[in-house]
Amino acid sequence: MSAILSQKTFDFLKKLSKNNDREWFNENKKLYTESQENVISFLEELIKEMGNFDEELAKIDAKKALFRIYRDTRFSKDKSPYKTNFGASLGMGKGSQKGGYYLHLEPNKSFLAGGIYMPESSVLKEVRKEISLYGEDFLKILNHKDFKKHFPTLDQEDRLVKIPQGFEKEDPMAEYLKLKSFIVVYNIKDEEILNNKNTAKEFTKIFKLMKPFNDFLNTPFQ
Repeated sequence: MSAILSQKTFDFLKKLSKNNDREWFNENKKLYTESQENVISFLEELIKEMGNFDEELAKIDAKKALFRIYRDTRFSKDKSPYKTNFGASLGMGKGSQKGGYYLHLEPNKSFLAGGIYMPESSVLKEVRKEISLYGEDFLKILNHKDFKKHFPTLDQEDRLVKIPQGFEKEDPMAEYLKLKSFIVVYNIKDEEILNNKNTAKEFTKIFKLMKPFNDFLNTPFQ
């Protein structure tokens, strides 16, 4: 039987965004637990499907992949105690050493992502070298018809103004070398995923399109 992302899960997240405090959360812990179980059940099916194109992904534990809903508010002006989304790292996270996948579930803001997010400086340098040396191969992936249709551009967040040290100003891949993360994002509408028994398969198709991109990013570390 297919694991279906429930409307109730998104209803819980909507209620939480309006009542983001500990008292409400504790009174509605059952809603959270049911939603969390729904997402874990869906992740188990998604991981199994993704294992068909990358057997390493099949080893991921769905419970460990799901991020905690509790926010770290120590260094944030926003003291809301809870996230209003369910996020799961399928081999991708901040400071990760290799390209992976990420699932973000949030009412009207859901998306799938792939690549390397904010890697440490040594990893970032190696990825930039790979892009500089094998720019044609990199562009071939980015300009592939199906890839470009789903991911028209790389995420531009926190890009540098100037070329990083160690690279020529005239490098034909200069604009890509300024990036601090190498991420593609595919946005999804709620109606495309809720109460749909094919959602795991449809997500897998999108993630599979990201694989050549991740493979390129991971080349320096193999």
